[in-house]
Amino acid sequence: MTSRDTYHHGDLRQAVLSAALDVIRTDGPAALSLRDLARRAGVSHAAPAHHFKDRTGLLTAIATEGHDLLTAALSDAADLRDAGVRYVRFAVDHPAHFQVMFQPDLLRPDDPELLAAKARSYEQLRTGVATLPAGRTTDPEITGIAAWSAAHGFATLLLTHNLDRTLGDRTPEEAFRALAAAMFKSGD
Repeated sequence: MTSRDTYHHGDLRQAVLSAALDVIRTDGPAALSLRDLARRAGVSHAAPAHHFKDRTGLLTAIATEGHDLLTAALSDAADLRDAGVRYVRFAVDHPAHFQVMFQPDLLRPDDPELLAAKARSYEQLRTGVATLPAGRTTDPEITGIAAWSAAHGFATLLLTHNLDRTLGDRTPEEAFRALAAAMFKSGD
C-alpha cells in the first residue's frame, strides 16, 4: 500500500459505514473502533474522522441511514398490520441499523439529519394508524405506541433469537401477522 492509497479512497464514507455495519452485525455497537474501521477500509487511522468526527458521529450516521431505510420500507404499507410486518422485515434485513437506531445513548440526539430522518420514519408509522377504520381508536397516539411496541418487541425478540423455537417453520412475517391478528381481531 502506498502513502497515496493510505489517505485516498473512492468512497471512504460508504466503506467505513459498510465496515461498521459488519462489525455491529457480528459483535454489536460496543465493538466499534474508528481505528479498526480505518484499517479495514485500508486508509489512515485518522481518515474516518473527516467524515464522522468520532464514534458517536459514525453511529449517528448509521441511525440516520436506518431511519431513512425504515421510511422507505414503510412507505407503501397497505394498513397498520402491513406496516408492522414491514417493520419486522426491516429489522431482519437491517439488523445492525436496528441495533443502533433506538439507543439514544449512542447517538447525537440533536443532530439535524438524525432528527429529520426520525421524523420521516415516525410519520410513516403514524400513517399506518391512520388506516384504521373510523371509531377503531379514540387515541391515535396510544394506538401508534401499542402497534410500534408490538412490532419493535417482536423484532427485538426475533433478532436476539428468543423466538427461534417458538416460530418453528413460520417466517417472521407469518408469525407477526398471526400475532397482529390475535391482538387486533377486527383485521386492522
